[in-house]
Amino acid sequence: MACGRRNVVLDEKTINKISEFAFHMRKHALTMSYASGNHAVHFGGGMSVIDILAVLYAEILKLDRENPVWEDRDRFIMSKGHGVIGYYAALAEVGYIPLEELKKFEQENSYLMGHPVYTPKYGIEFTNGSLGMGVSLGIGTALSAKKKGKNYKTYILIGDGEADEGSIWEAAMSAVQFQLDNLCVIIDRNRLQLGGDTEEIMAHGDLRKKYEIFGWNSYEVNGHNVKELCHVFHEIPVNKKPSIIIANTIKGKGFHFSENNNSWHHAVMTESQYEAALKELEDSYYGNNSKKC
Repeated sequence: MACGRRNVVLDEKTINKISEFAFHMRKHALTMSYASGNHAVHFGGGMSVIDILAVLYAEILKLDRENPVWEDRDRFIMSKGHGVIGYYAALAEVGYIPLEELKKFEQENSYLMGHPVYTPKYGIEFTNGSLGMGVSLGIGTALSAKKKGKNYKTYILIGDGEADEGSIWEAAMSAVQFQLDNLCVIIDRNRLQLGGDTEEIMAHGDLRKKYEIFGWNSYEVNGHNVKELCHVFHEIPVNKKPSIIIANTIKGKGFHFSENNNSWHHAVMTESQYEAALKELEDSYYGNNSKKC
């Protein structure tokens, strides 16, 4: 049975469902980070996208949980492939990746690599790693849907450091030229990249205004506010324009040791850090929920 955008009411039950989905995703991401052993993982960028992916996979994407290759599914492209622990966590929580496989992350003979590799039966739609390629790839997917008369949409998640790439801006012009109103790009605006602060390395300024000038439907939201994210995805019009959502996020979101700490862009997680992070996550989630009762 397919699930997706069907007159969804954003009541408290819906928001709580997505928040629980995100909680489990963070636990999955911790499992992978620790299971990778001495392999450094892109923890910070993986954590900043958790809430965005939770909203997409729990609420927005038109999917068939029993059939990841359903022809009419929406397509998702993880262009910032280094944020893969967030991506795998979503695919595991939706049921495409078996939970026990997460413990094999980045290990020999595992299909869960440090960047996503095309494995459709597990919901991994595209291989990504070279930054700047995902939007161009998504334009092809969206054009294909138009030419085939299909109603599925294409969603692409890019990093704000990735937005330095010239190919991103060429793609931004192309999507408008082709009137791709079935295309939505989300920018993970955590303001940090490998080399430091994005505004010091290559200032982006007002990204929302820039995309509006290019001809996009352009929105800006708190990338950790489930309700805001839901509303903006649901309000995207069909008006012959592509859409972009600038999601303001915190790199390493969810854990005091990693939030806005760029040393966690690519780092190894120790056993003590894993245990402390798991306790912090559970205390925060169960504590917040007990206050609602």
